[in-house]
Amino acid sequence: MKNKQKYVMPIVVFVIVLCLWEGCVKLFGISLYILPAPSKIIKAIVDNFSILWMHSMVTLKESLIGLGISTVLSIIIAIGMDMSKSFKTSIYPYLIVTQTVPVMVLGPLFSIWLGFGLAPKVLIVIFMCFFPIAISFCDALGQVDNNQINLLKSFGANTFQIYKMVKIPAGALGLFSGLKVAATYCIGGAIVGEWLSSSAGLGYYMLRVKNGYMLDKVFACVVMIILWSILLNLAMSLIEYILFPHLKRRKRK
Repeated sequence: MKNKQKYVMPIVVFVIVLCLWEGCVKLFGISLYILPAPSKIIKAIVDNFSILWMHSMVTLKESLIGLGISTVLSIIIAIGMDMSKSFKTSIYPYLIVTQTVPVMVLGPLFSIWLGFGLAPKVLIVIFMCFFPIAISFCDALGQVDNNQINLLKSFGANTFQIYKMVKIPAGALGLFSGLKVAATYCIGGAIVGEWLSSSAGLGYYMLRVKNGYMLDKVFACVVMIILWSILLNLAMSLIEYILFPHLKRRKRK
């Protein structure tokens, strides 16, 4: 019963909100360029699906490239910080600094330095995704049971074997926690990059229809962004389950 409520209640609330939204727009005669009704947004998605799909593929490409690079860099840096306290002390403040600088400030600089192609969008995604992955994984590596590590050392295991057999499998929960957050952020990072300089992508299309006061299409873009973010988050959960099935058993406990 509790499991059913977990899924049913959010759906019920969502349907109620949509009904109230639709009713208020029709009751008060709110114009399309101010607030479109949900029915108009759905119609805009259906009528413009081929265009939205094409722009989605551009945004998804930027997001996945940035997320992939972020993941590789984060794993390397997190392991480095776990292996060397001096390295962690030296680099950790700069990781914090990367999160304090607004992306809207960095975006124009990246465009000036790297042009208006793929590179500045990918770099923005990296800046948004790198921190949660690196910090979550580093913290998880630091919480591994020392008794397991000492046992391996007593059998003559080297550093590589310790990380391969104990630390990385045990720290995978933290790694995927960061990846799920980053997977949600990466689409937003690509959108910000497209707002600043692009000729394609959901961010570019959103600006174009916004300037034409076609708010039904703007909301259609927002729906697509939400859907892609949710799908990427679910994809991380699926990869986690495939690669580390023991994590699911641990969560159930």
